[in-house]
Amino acid sequence: MLAGCLADGDDEELDDSDDSNGVGDTDDAADADDRDGTDAVDMDDVEDDGDATDDSDDTDDADVSDDEPPADAVEPAVETVVDGLDRPWGLAFLSDPSYLLVTEREGRLQLINLENGSMEDVTGLPDIHAAGQGGLLDVAVEDNDDGDPTVYITYVATNDEGLSSTHLARAGLNTDDPALIDLEELYAVEPFKESNGHFGSRVVVGPDDHLYLSTGDRQDKDFSEDHPSQNVENGWGSVLRLATDGSVPEDNPFVDEGDAEPAIFSYGHRNVQGMTVNPETDSIWITDHGEQDGDEINILEAGGNFGWPIAHHGCTYGDGEPIGEEPEELDEVIDPVFYWPCNSGGFPPSGMWFYRGDAFPAWQGNLFVGNLAGQYLGRFAVDGDEVEELDPLLADQGWRIRAVTEAPDTGELYVLVDDTNAPLVRIVPE
Repeated sequence: MLAGCLADGDDEELDDSDDSNGVGDTDDAADADDRDGTDAVDMDDVEDDGDATDDSDDTDDADVSDDEPPADAVEPAVETVVDGLDRPWGLAFLSDPSYLLVTEREGRLQLINLENGSMEDVTGLPDIHAAGQGGLLDVAVEDNDDGDPTVYITYVATNDEGLSSTHLARAGLNTDDPALIDLEELYAVEPFKESNGHFGSRVVVGPDDHLYLSTGDRQDKDFSEDHPSQNVENGWGSVLRLATDGSVPEDNPFVDEGDAEPAIFSYGHRNVQGMTVNPETDSIWITDHGEQDGDEINILEAGGNFGWPIAHHGCTYGDGEPIGEEPEELDEVIDPVFYWPCNSGGFPPSGMWFYRGDAFPAWQGNLFVGNLAGQYLGRFAVDGDEVEELDPLLADQGWRIRAVTEAPDTGELYVLVDDTNAPLVRIVPE
């Protein structure tokens, strides 16, 4: 589906720049949001919100639904949970839903007690390279066989030569004296590079109990078939699939493919900063930043090539020239289920979540996606692989939305704002 037309593709990486005054998605110009760590801005971040398109290429405006609210609609209100976060990036509830973990890109992990509003630093983190878009990025939690939490974090670290890469680690968690326990690095994306942009990175525990880790293309500007996102011998521009101990599952699609990186599950991505499981289908959905526009919502397929940069709905920064072919014109490329085409203004996307709670019955099954430069929480109706953009939330707040999740006990939405001295807010029934 096409945005602005309700479309197949997303527009631009707002997140790459993370700030709304930017110069583009290049290594020379630090992305404010997509880069995740600097005051410099990526053009992805500065785009206006754009229309999306439908896979069907219809041109109906899909930005906002004109339908009357359903009878079970509940008006939302916004409450501040805590203030003072510094560029928060990821969040995850513990099995005790009164506790929430929040990452801050500069290299801090916070344990938030939702009952009393306290916020404590979690110690025991690895060395973290916080520069540009790099730093401490995502967090996911699952209980181990003993019922204790296992914490997975993604972060950027450097090697002995000072080159950087996306990393994945796991640890136990002590909540009494907040600390990570027995931290273990599970995976480092190869090759390392002298760049501070396009690291991805989200991590989710899939319905198959494996880890799915997104990476970025490290801002490589060779928009040809030689681009690293089209080369499965490296881990850039991919979604990786790993066992929870960091080993490679034997049924991964490239395990027996010669020199291919066996951890790769899908490739042809640019900078995936949103990933979640659709509970209705157990499929894994992602958001990917386009170049100038071309932002996308995709459903992962094992071994799938999602096209970047040989097939793309976006265009080059500055001159607006098309990049690659239209995805639907290449049989070997998987089309997005929703996108924002070139000159639509885009939707620089970040974290995402399928709503399944009872607090807002009319939202059940809706997909929520953070919009960075557009500064709102996008809401989408989903029917199979058909996607329609509905009325946004938080559009009057001026907040760059970095991540969203749902309280497992109340169904209230928790939303991270990307800023310094930023709040964690929740959306509750009015």
